[in-house]
Amino acid sequence: MLDAYRCEPVQAGVYHAVPGLVMRVVVLAELPRTRTTLLLRLLGSGRRLRKALTDLAALPDDTWEKSVATPLLVHFRHGIQEPTTDEEDDVSAEIRAWFKEYEQKLRAEERKEGRDEGRAQGRAEEAARAVLTALRVRGIAVPDAARERILGEKDPEILERWHERAIVAASIADVLPDLS
Repeated sequence: MLDAYRCEPVQAGVYHAVPGLVMRVVVLAELPRTRTTLLLRLLGSGRRLRKALTDLAALPDDTWEKSVATPLLVHFRHGIQEPTTDEEDDVSAEIRAWFKEYEQKLRAEERKEGRDEGRAQGRAEEAARAVLTALRVRGIAVPDAARERILGEKDPEILERWHERAIVAASIADVLPDLS
């Protein structure tokens, strides 16, 4: 192929085809084992693929290569229906194990986000109750519309300001001046 298209080397493993024809030919076997060639090397098979998978596994979890490649590898490798060799079965098992780990990390992050969101919601409810308690202790009547607004507020800074006002307020208008 390289001869047929009169390809000239551009860099290790990459060739430029006939002048005027915007085409590159990549020879996976010739690519250097670097991070910049990793995604291309993942297109290989056998030993070449195993080395690329090893390189992918060695990257930190938050790298873009891992976030892009891992789900795609699992998706496309699962779609192959032709018979596999024991070596390919080993590679597929390794990819599935990585994907399972990837899914577990995603679920853990979702659970953490859910817990954080739940905590924030609990703090907002507590702050809203503190505003209402300060108003009750001061003997200030709280109309239903004001109560709903206070209980519906989720911004901790706003609730803190309302609480400070409620401690010294003479009326609900001192706490919520724009309540109509």
